[in-house]
Formats: sequence, C-alpha cells, structure tokens
Amino acid sequence: MKLIIIAVGNKMPAWVTEAFTDYQKRFPPEMKLVLEEIAPVKRNGKNSDEKAKEQEAKMILEALPKKAYIIALDERGKQFTSLELGDKVGVWQNLGMDVVLIIGGPNGLTDEVRNKANELWSLSKLTLPHPLVRVFLAETIYRGWSIYANLPYHRA
Repeated sequence: MKLIIIAVGNKMPAWVTEAFTDYQKRFPPEMKLVLEEIAPVKRNGKNSDEKAKEQEAKMILEALPKKAYIIALDERGKQFTSLELGDKVGVWQNLGMDVVLIIGGPNGLTDEVRNKANELWSLSKLTLPHPLVRVFLAETIYRGWSIYANLPYHRA
C-alpha cells in the first residue's frame, strides 16, 4: 500500500524537505509514503484566488489514482488523537488500496474536491503554514503507524 500525499505547493525550504524525507525513510516497505507536488497557480488581479483554487482543484482531481481511499485535509474535518490515528492506520492497511491525503493550496479546497473525498481530516483548529503541514502530516502518520505496529516511538 502507498500513502500518497498530494500537496499544492513547491519550492519548500530545505529543512522541510529534510524533515519530510527523514520520516519518509522510517516507513516500512509495505506502507510507502509518497509525495506528489502540484505547482500552485499564480494569483494576480480580481477574483484570482477563486480562479486559482478551481485550477488547482482540476490538477488535484487529475492526479488522483483511479482506485484509492481519499482523505482531504480540511478545517471542517474530524480531528483524531494519536491513538485513534493508530487505529485508522490499521484500517487503511486493510483497505487493499492506496490512501491519498490531499493538502490544498493557500485558499483551501473546492467543494468538488471535498465531495470526492471519502473523509475530511482536520489536523488542528490552528492555521498551519503549508511547509509545516507536510512535516506534521508525515510525523503524525508515522506515529499512528508506530502505535498500530506496537513500536516504542509513541510514549503515551
């Protein structure tokens, strides 16, 4: 199974790439973490935010595998404790398909993308900067996997 993170944004600071790659290497071969970046659409002029969000949504939808369980990161989504996420990781591994996590652009996701998702997940009630979200997500999922696998990484 692959955990595919589709993220709008590119040109991350070196520390983001380094930290994400560090967690990426920790995952077992049967649960590979993959990052697919989508370049953000340039915003300029009147109504450009909404137009950019629509164009980004089109690219996100085109990047989705034909058969996958889709989770959109969205402020309206459910929040999980680390232990609950450990249970979720177990469910994901038993799905028999890849799991895709979508990180939208600076203006979020369109209704079309949210409606395509099997579930919505909120990482926090706080607004997190995009570079930090990648690292936070990789660490959080790794923590969930380590709980599911009964490894000592998570110490409650």
